[in-house]
Amino acid sequence: MKVDGGCFCQSVRYEAAVDPESVAICHCTDCQTHSGTAYGVVVGILEEEFHLLSGELKIYEKVADSGTVRALAFCPDCGTRLYAKTVGEGSSFFGLRVGTVRQRDQLVPKRQVWCQSAQGWVHNLTDIPQHEKQPSLG
Repeated sequence: MKVDGGCFCQSVRYEAAVDPESVAICHCTDCQTHSGTAYGVVVGILEEEFHLLSGELKIYEKVADSGTVRALAFCPDCGTRLYAKTVGEGSSFFGLRVGTVRQRDQLVPKRQVWCQSAQGWVHNLTDIPQHEKQPSLG
């Protein structure tokens, strides 16, 4: 499936080919930290299927909970994280952040990973009251 997307400020734009069957919810502590919430949603792709159309990316490298070095790519202007990939010989993981994809409504998660670090309350969100928009806080 061909997709396109970019960062919050739109200075970074990309196109990619993704497999909708490889969408995952990731509960690792790194995804919790950079998403600012309980998990991240990524679609695994081949690096050669990602094409930067505009802008430049800032790269930050970190050793993940798995022990592998991960290169995290961000927009240097607005800070949106676009992807993470493994670094080094034989590395193969390239996880595109689904929230940056314009067609994200078509990318439904098929699995959950790093569930050992999942927040205990995420298992059943339907029990929490829902609102179509932000309710009055007063």
